[in-house]
This record gives sequence, C-alpha cells and structure tokens, in this order.
Amino acid sequence: MTVRRSAAALATTAVLLGVAAPVAVAPVAVAAPSPSPSADLPAGLYGTTDPTYDGVWRQSLAFLAQKIEYVTPSTQAVDWLVGQQCDSGAFTSYRDASKPCDASTVMDTNATAIAVQALVEINQRREDANNGADWLKSVQNEDGGWGYNPGSPSDANSTSIVIGALARTGVPVNELTTANGSTPYTALQSLAIACGEKDGGAFAYQPGKKGELTANMDATAASVLGLMGKGIASGTSNAVKDPSCTKGDDLSPEQSAQNGASFLADTLKKQPYLEQAPMPGAEDSAPQPDYGNTSDAVVALAASGHADKAKASVAWLQKNGTGWAKQGGPAATAQLILAAHATGADARSFGGVDLVKQLNSMGPSPAATALPSPTPTGPQPSSGTDSDDGGLSLGWLIGIGLLAGTGIGFLLSMRGKKKQP
Repeated sequence: MTVRRSAAALATTAVLLGVAAPVAVAPVAVAAPSPSPSADLPAGLYGTTDPTYDGVWRQSLAFLAQKIEYVTPSTQAVDWLVGQQCDSGAFTSYRDASKPCDASTVMDTNATAIAVQALVEINQRREDANNGADWLKSVQNEDGGWGYNPGSPSDANSTSIVIGALARTGVPVNELTTANGSTPYTALQSLAIACGEKDGGAFAYQPGKKGELTANMDATAASVLGLMGKGIASGTSNAVKDPSCTKGDDLSPEQSAQNGASFLADTLKKQPYLEQAPMPGAEDSAPQPDYGNTSDAVVALAASGHADKAKASVAWLQKNGTGWAKQGGPAATAQLILAAHATGADARSFGGVDLVKQLNSMGPSPAATALPSPTPTGPQPSSGTDSDDGGLSLGWLIGIGLLAGTGIGFLLSMRGKKKQP
C-alpha cells in the first residue's frame, strides 16, 4: 500500500485478494461514486458514505480541523466517536456500538491513534483518550513500531500516527523502549532511504520482501511528523535553513525528519502536486494528481520549518483541490483545512470556498463556533504544542471572549462524563 485509497476501493481489494485491505494512515472516499445518504447511518456521524472503513477516521479528522478553526463539535458527534471505543481502549475503523467488542472485533491502531488525538485536541473525554493511549502502548511491536492491526508488521504510517497520539497524551515516546532496545523513532528510521542513494531522504511504507526500501510519498510525509513527535493537526514551526539531506548512520530523529522534508521539498519543486497511480482497471492509465498526499506533504513541510517550500502547492490546492474536498467529504475537506492552517492560508476563503462551513455542514451542527483573530505573520501555534490552558489555544480563548462580549454564551465541555457502557 503506497497511497491513500477510497473506502470502496479498499473493499474491492479485500474481496479480490481474500485478505484484509491494508491502509496507509487511513482511507479517504474520493474516487468511487458515493452512495446516497442513508437513513441507516448513525446519528452523530460525519459524512454520508459507507463508514465501514473510515468512520472513526473521518469523524476524528473533522474534529481536528474544526478545533483549529475555533469550532466545537456537538455533544452528539463526540458521543458517537467515544461510543466506537472498546473497553480495552482500542477503536475499530467502524463498528455497531450496540454490540460489545469481542475476540472477532478487528482493532485498528490508526483509528485509535487519530481518535485519541481528536479527543485530546477538543479537550473532551480525556479519560477515554488516555485509555486509547494505554492500549496503543500495549500493542507495540518488538521493532518499536506499530502495524495497522495489532501484531501486523510495523509500517511508517501507523507508527507515525501512533507517535502523534502518544505525544499528545504526554507519553515520553523516546522512552518506549522494547526488550531489544528499539523505540518508535528507531522503527521509523529503519525505513529511511539513506542520503546519496536514489530517493535519498524518503521513507518506505514497509520493507520489500528482500528488505529493499521504496520511496513512498505518504509514508514520507507521515514520518516527518512522527519523527518530530507531532500530531496530524500541526502548525508552522520556527523557520530553519533550507532542508538538506544529512548522511550518517547515527542520525537523530530530527535529522531524519529534515531528510524527509528535503525529499518532499525537492519533489514539489519539480511540480506543485504529488501523483498517484490510477486505480486497477481505470481507463486512463496516466498518473493522477494526489490531493490528499499533497495536503499531507504541505503539513509536513510546514511542521518541519519549511512552509515557504509549500507555497506553490498551497496555491495549486486552492485552484484545484476544492472540488476534490467537496466530493471526498469530511476527511478530504479536513485535510485541506489542516494544510491551510499549517501555512497561514485562510480556510474560510480557500480558493473561494469556505472550507469550515463546508465541513460543519457534513455533520451535526456544532455546539459553538467563533471567528479566529487575524492570522499572525509569524509561526502559528500548533496543536502539537502543550499549553497551560488545558488544551485551548490562545486564539480560541480570545474568540470565546469576543462572543461573551456580544452577549452570546455557550458551554465548552472541558471534560465530559465517563463513557457509558
């Protein structure tokens, strides 16, 4: 698996191969025709497509994008997400919450990790987030990383998103050492292509059958964030010198992250968007623009201090990506919002589209909204930065104060009641 796939494509692949379909980070339904809205979809869920493969993912990604745009999701939406959690602390991609989890329930590290990040960022149900983090720690592989499902071989995307979740719950990731001395960071670094080689600086999703490493754009963007200990909703870091690829056998996680950023910057310098291979059976055999991975690369570059290297890609997304986001639903729309936030672009007027309004319309009406203060010219606060306000950014607090000053009050649930059985 080297790129994001639609939920329908994943289902088709699983049927054809007779195996569970692997996912690089998570699926985003964009390529296949979307079914009509169904009355059978659970209340509180974002989106109208089949949630089998991406229900928890798209819900959580929506929360992350809303949080950075001063939107508080509804209690109904939060309750739906928490209701997907098993007693062990794990989440599945999607399940019938009326039935308890059992031995047949397929636990999902990616869904668990992004749900943990979402609950931490919206500052609700922290106990449930901590339980999810504890479960993630319990299923760490001996090489220090994580696979998509517990016990499956480690991959760059799963390891990276788990790192982000653990970091956001206050877990010292570099201290999660296995019996053989491996950490999550060393697991990621083992998938890095050495500088000086073809595609040097890039990361592979997993090693090939002979141990060979093949550059993967999605894995590279994810690994940059993971090696920096950051979550998906990351802002712009302080500017550093132009990215370069550092050679050596004893690199720090930060150096390996900068190597990945260098590869992404060089790739996007050639053209402002990434490409993906056509789906099997497609009439057009030419590579297609990959809006999702381009958005992820923008976030990775900004988070590693190179937002200037992503400007052309942001402009390209503004011109070409809004239609993809609307068709793709909440996850795709959220990805564009995260890319806009990371680079200081206006998500409420992104290519002429109010992405925040679009996302809000794809789920239950938010509990509260506030307009952000003007975008600062310097580095923006990142959701990967802890603060003393219990998880609320300074901009959010200012927005709340402005609303209170106009006589509009609303309740922020700082910590919800413990999940009901």
